[in-house]
This record gives sequence, structure tokens and C-alpha cells, in this order.
Amino acid sequence: MELFRPIFVPERFREALSGEAWLRAMLEAEGALAVAGARAGLIPHEAAKAIVSCCDADRFDAEEIGRRGRAQGNPVPPLVRALTEAVSEVSEDAASHVHRGATSQDIMDTAAMLVCRRSLGMILTEVDGISAACANLADTHRDTLMAGRTLLQQALPTTFGLKAAGWLVSVLEARDGLRDVRESGLAVQLGGAAGTLASLGPAGTRVLREFARELDLVEPIVPWHTDRSRIAEIGGALSLVAGVLGKISQDVILMAQTEVGEVAEPAGEGRGGSSTLPHKRNPVLSVTAAASARRVFDLSHTLQAALVGEHERAIGAWHSEWEALSDALALTGGAAAAVREVTEGLEVRSEKMRENLESTGGLLLAENVTTIAAEHLGRLKAHDLVEAAARRAIEGGKPLREELLSGLGDVLSEEEIDDALDPAGYLGSAGEFVDRALKLYKESG
Repeated sequence: MELFRPIFVPERFREALSGEAWLRAMLEAEGALAVAGARAGLIPHEAAKAIVSCCDADRFDAEEIGRRGRAQGNPVPPLVRALTEAVSEVSEDAASHVHRGATSQDIMDTAAMLVCRRSLGMILTEVDGISAACANLADTHRDTLMAGRTLLQQALPTTFGLKAAGWLVSVLEARDGLRDVRESGLAVQLGGAAGTLASLGPAGTRVLREFARELDLVEPIVPWHTDRSRIAEIGGALSLVAGVLGKISQDVILMAQTEVGEVAEPAGEGRGGSSTLPHKRNPVLSVTAAASARRVFDLSHTLQAALVGEHERAIGAWHSEWEALSDALALTGGAAAAVREVTEGLEVRSEKMRENLESTGGLLLAENVTTIAAEHLGRLKAHDLVEAAARRAIEGGKPLREELLSGLGDVLSEEEIDDALDPAGYLGSAGEFVDRALKLYKESG
């Protein structure tokens, strides 16, 4: 695992989603549960303090907890046993109140929410950086001409600013979904053995309320043991972000091809090198981001599939979420970090963009010529004449301008043809679209 993971996931994300991070979150949940119990009058405040004092992750070995958890199918039972033993060294009475009223899934699900809150915040930081970088690219290159491509073929003139504006808007929309999940979709879990909190008697909902307040998470209306919509929603939001990042990455990869050469990733010592070809500068950041995005799609599917659970405790669906959720968060974070680095340091080669745009000898402006000629000849006749001129240009290797002068010279003046073949004059609303995207960015905060 560790041979490959560092390639895709930066260390800060690996740490935030490690076994130790989950262990800390589980212990935070156990400590908060004790505090909630004390506030509800179920356990002595001194007992709660003793329990909280022992909820220190450094006291426990995450890997050992995991090994022992194999017998019960999750890591909470051995953690509760180890925590109880630690608390008993401080107070036997306090030890009897560890994990009171909870079931293993309560602690695991609440820990998942805590892990998500931290890692989603880290991902959003990266996404905000990408938004700022895309906005800068859109603004700087608002009028930088390049070929727009459909089905990988040159289609019409566009601007690199508009391409970056497209990236920007998609990032902002995906970011909004991730923000919504983090701000209102993360809830504590507390339902006890079968979702009734029977062991807490009439204090059940009071403990739930205090539990949520202590952890600063949403208080759910009812326990969500087999309502996995929260987890599925997180997976969906991550998948959307990953898809947007994958799109940006693929655009960069295609524009960085040797034969295209319109952009290059930021250079760094040893970055993009080949084990056999010393001349290569591979777009490795975009490659790893694109690969991560592909994996997030599959992981999100796993989280979606876990929506279907049996009665009050699922048999396997819940268990399938833990690693899938961790990996989806880690890989989305890794992709976001990579794309941020790409967009912040992207080398834009505007001269090459213009060169590629002009490589067809004006063929990209055939539609514009047709539109102008149609005012004199009608749509169909103009289309046929321009199409014939384009065909002659392709077959004979001459610029379209020459063929147009010979084929439509009696209808359009040389000046009219030159104006029609100027790519800067056939950009439609490209500039306005860039301005609209930048306005959205400024207003989005």
C-alpha cells in the first residue's frame, strides 16, 4: 500500500485519513459520549472527566486494535476494552461508564463524521486554490486565441480564457456541493443496540443532543444506522469534485502533447522525467490526478451501494464503507492538491496556440465565410461554394483565402474575405462568458 499511496496522496492527507486519525476520532467520540452522559445526569461528572483524560490516542496502538477487531468485525469492541482498562487505573467507578448507551456503529459512524469534517476542510482549501488559479488564468488570457476542439478536431476559434472560465465554473459548482455536505450533512450517530437508546431510559434524546453539541455536529432526527444517505452524499460530492478535476487534468494532458505544445505543467527537479527517455517532460501531476479521479468514481459507487441495508443493522454494507470512504477522501484530496499545483504554475504558450489555430490555413473560419456570403447568395449556395473552396484547399494544400478569392471573389471583396478569416472577429460571446465566470467567482466568496 505505502509503495503506491504517496504517489497519489500527499502526506498531510495520508495522516488525516490514517488508522491513527480514525483512532483519534473514535476516542473523541467516546469522550464526548461520556460528557453528554454527565450533562444528562446519567453518570458523575468526575467519571466523565476520568474517561476523557484517558481518550488519548498515544495510549493505544491502532494496528493492534485493528487486529483484535477482526474477531468482532470492527475495531470498537477492542478499543472499548482497552479504554475501560485504562480508565480503571484512574477510577473503577468511571470505568463502568465507558461507552454507556452506545453500540459499535455509533462510535464508528460518529468517528467517520469527524474524519470527514477535517479532510473535507483540507480538500476545500485545495479547491479554493484551484478556483483562484482558474480565475487568474481566465482573466489573464481572456483574449488569448486558440483553436476550440470538438471530437479532438479543430472546430472554431475560441480563447484560452474561456477554457479556463469553464474550468472555473465547474470547480465552483462542485465546491458548493462539498461545502454543503461539510456544513450541514455531518451528523452524530447514537442509537444504541437497535436504534432506540433503550439502555439510556428517558434521557436518550437528551444525551443525543449533548453528544452532538459537544462534537459540534448535526443532531439527527433519528438514528441513521441503516440510512446511509449521509455517507452516500459525501461519496457523490467527492465523485463530482474528482470528475471536475479529472476533466481539467485531461485538458492539460492533451494540450501538453508534443504535437500540440500549448501548455506545460510547472517544472520541478526530477518531475515528469522518464526512466528511459531523458528528453521527456511528462504531465505527471495531471496524470496522477486523472488516475485518482477514476478510482474515486468506483469508491463512490461502493458508498452508493451501501445504501441498501437490512433492517436495523446492515450485514456487510456498513463495513464496506470504512476504507472506501477513507480512500475516496484521500484520493480526492490528492487530485485536488495536484491540480492546484498545475493551475497555479501552468505555463501557457500563447504563441503556440496561435500557431496551431492558423495551421489549417483559415479552414476554421469557413462557417463565418458562409454566413457572410449567404447574405448575397442564400444559405445553401453559399455553403456549397465555401465547401468546395475548402475541399480544394485541403486537397491542393493552398490557403483557404486563395480558394475563396477564386471561388467567391465576384461576391465578396478581398477585404471582406480577410475580415471573415480573422479568428479574433469570430469569437461570439467568448469574452462575455469569461466576464460572467469571473463575476460568479467574485460573488461566490
